[in-house]
Amino acid sequence: MRFRDIIGQEDVKRQLRLSVQNGRIPHAQLFAGKQGVGKLSTAIAYAQYLNCPNRTDDDSCGECPTCKQFERLQHPDLHFAFPIVKDEKTKKEVCDDYMNDFRSLILQQQYISAADWYQKMEAENKQALIYEKESSEILRKLSLKAFGQGYKVMIIWQPEKMNDVCSNKLLKLIEEPPEKTVLILVSEYPERLLSTIISRTQLIRFNPLSETQIATALTTQGYEAPTAQDIAHLAQGSYYTALQLMGENEQNRTFFEDFQTLMRNAWKVGHRKDYAALQELRKWSLQIADKKVGRETQKAFLQFAQRQIRENFIYNFHQPALNYQTSDEAAFSKNFAVFIHENNVEKIMNELATAERQIAQNGNPKIIFFDLCLQMIVLIKK
Repeated sequence: MRFRDIIGQEDVKRQLRLSVQNGRIPHAQLFAGKQGVGKLSTAIAYAQYLNCPNRTDDDSCGECPTCKQFERLQHPDLHFAFPIVKDEKTKKEVCDDYMNDFRSLILQQQYISAADWYQKMEAENKQALIYEKESSEILRKLSLKAFGQGYKVMIIWQPEKMNDVCSNKLLKLIEEPPEKTVLILVSEYPERLLSTIISRTQLIRFNPLSETQIATALTTQGYEAPTAQDIAHLAQGSYYTALQLMGENEQNRTFFEDFQTLMRNAWKVGHRKDYAALQELRKWSLQIADKKVGRETQKAFLQFAQRQIRENFIYNFHQPALNYQTSDEAAFSKNFAVFIHENNVEKIMNELATAERQIAQNGNPKIIFFDLCLQMIVLIKK
């Protein structure tokens, strides 16, 4: 991983390079910021830059044996700690027992989330932690002699998941670090760390990415520019979120068509007594209630509809920076938003949330969605 592979964060990268060039390398650093802004990738790139024998002012060389090992995340002086789920059957108790899976996840997708890691561990419904035993492993690894002439680097991903015993042991390590070691804590919730740990680390803030940076990165990946611009606006500074939205984009287009059908026909019935539109709503409710659609998709649509109602309500304030919509959604809101106001927005949101809850409780989708249509007729008429 090299600095050039990381989207944005130029100020952070410049600060890290200068610390190496000036020989003023903090032994404990806290990389803090929201999900999907490049904290973990930057930590790895920084570790590679620290250890590259042929580094330039801008980046590691990417060609030497050291860089090749870092590119595979297999350099002997690069160590990781992260939340795990203990498995008594397979005797998995420390991070090394999961290391191959963790490496493969990062190599597969540069920007990862806790949900991705839990899925990789097949532990979505379990609580993952960094346990006391891991603190002993961290101490042991950093006390070993460095393989090369550079630094031993320990990257702790999601340190807020450390239990109390592990946190206190880590504090002692920070206070008395071994020679030529760098400890990097990569956190989305630094406020959950011990205050004594925070006070003894150098805090480096990662800002949300700009829409331009995200859109440029998406187009580089082969996505069409208009779609990339829409997604970049919705991502709210997170490249990880942008990638997730790209994956959901086709489904969201279908959801948006369904949302328009529901709202347009509900308006026609309520304002024009258009009974052909009522028949269309009946047909719509049967289609979306079809067993082939599935409950998870039905719930996802209702969540999407709640977001659209919220965005249409905000649209009325004429503050584009507050709206997170695609260009097609914004075009629809231009005429529709006026019907979502303080007198009905809360009730509409409640009806959608109630329908979502009823679907989750195995209610009859045909009844739930047609009742939702009737409620929308009344509420939009208001």
